[in-house]
Amino acid sequence: QRIRDEAHRFAISYHRQVREKASTRSLLDEIPGIGPKRRRALLQRFGSIEGIRQATIEELASVEGMTRKAAETLREYL
Repeated sequence: QRIRDEAHRFAISYHRQVREKASTRSLLDEIPGIGPKRRRALLQRFGSIEGIRQATIEELASVEGMTRKAAETLREYL
């Protein structure tokens, strides 16, 4: 019984962590071509999603790791 309880506790804590990670996703995670490195660079440069929304395509493309095509895709989604 104790072994079963421990196995259940372990499984439940794992699934809670998975759900928590899924719920803390960013809007940027949904955009094709924007991975963790680009997301980090964009947020460092503009500070927030709202800052990214207000940026021009040229400003977005000037961020390290961003291309003009990725900047255009980002603007379409935001």
